[in-house]
Amino acid sequence: MGLLERIESDLRDSIRNKNEEVMRTLRMLKSDIMYEKAKGSGDLTEEKLIEIVKRAAKKRKEAIEEFRKAGRTDLIEKETSELAIIERYLPTQLAADEIERIIDEKLKSLGEVSKKDFGKIMGIIMKDLKGQADGALVKEILTKKIENL
Repeated sequence: MGLLERIESDLRDSIRNKNEEVMRTLRMLKSDIMYEKAKGSGDLTEEKLIEIVKRAAKKRKEAIEEFRKAGRTDLIEKETSELAIIERYLPTQLAADEIERIIDEKLKSLGEVSKKDFGKIMGIIMKDLKGQADGALVKEILTKKIENL
């Protein structure tokens, strides 16, 4: 079963079970997918669907951070629960130690690197970790590694 079929199936189940929160979140997610489909041409690939879901998760994370700054705990809880629902549809993320190991291997294979090469190295690593790791976490780990060189 593909990602879109899983989302649609879970949406139908949430409607049947009258689970308002899941239903509302999946409707927003499906709306994002349909918007992309209408904008582009033809069917969406699994990779594109994952990208759309990641974008939805990123929006929730940013909203949580803004609400935290504003002290709006009621809205933080809502966004956090929506984020948990959305994350069900993302590929399993690598742990920080696994990301660190991959970064170490990449840095060894690249040889001599400096702080100037950060953008290039980040691009190479993110291409390898596409969909498996949060970019902010990769950036944080890579920054520490390069500063310690």
